[in-house]
Amino acid sequence: MKTTALLFDFDGTLLNTNDLIVQTFMYIFDEKFPGKYSTQDCLQFIGPSLKQTFDEITPGETDEMIAKYKEWNAANHDALVTGYDAVLETLEALHTMGIKLAIVSTKSGEGLARGLNILKAEHLFEVIVGVDDVEHVKPHPEPVLLALEKLGVPKEEAIMIGDNSHDIEGGKNAGVRTAGVAWSAKGVDFLKTFEPTYMLHHMRDLLEIVKGE
Repeated sequence: MKTTALLFDFDGTLLNTNDLIVQTFMYIFDEKFPGKYSTQDCLQFIGPSLKQTFDEITPGETDEMIAKYKEWNAANHDALVTGYDAVLETLEALHTMGIKLAIVSTKSGEGLARGLNILKAEHLFEVIVGVDDVEHVKPHPEPVLLALEKLGVPKEEAIMIGDNSHDIEGGKNAGVRTAGVAWSAKGVDFLKTFEPTYMLHHMRDLLEIVKGE
């Protein structure tokens, strides 16, 4: 099957923000609920939007909690994020091959811009869809379908790639092929339960997938 577009989640897929996210939640929750949440507990909050998480954990205080989260996260962002092997070089190779690249994330546009600047990949993405651009976040199909519309690519020619269940389910709900990443903080076995079309064990695997179809 022909592949002309790749849609990427961002956090935990293109940039290792897992430690940043977990530490931010630990800071917020240690203040609000001392001793209630461990770092392992906070892994469940990687993936859903901040609104979804705080609506569930602190109903009625969502806006206040998001503001606190963003303040600590922004202050510690650059010190706590790290890269994944060969992400930038693979993105550049895909771009050179003429593959259209997009980001479909539950992160804000401001946060994505900061992460992309660290990754030095701003110029490689034609479309960026963040939480501010849609009414419904993944696993709802809206963000994926919006990215496809902006790219001008049929769903049959696209793959949604991510490190979490929301990415696989969102891609499936939109009717595109999906790929999980083995470097997910939640692990390969967790992602396999959602039956992605592909499982990437290294970023470079995408080059073979695109060339082979």
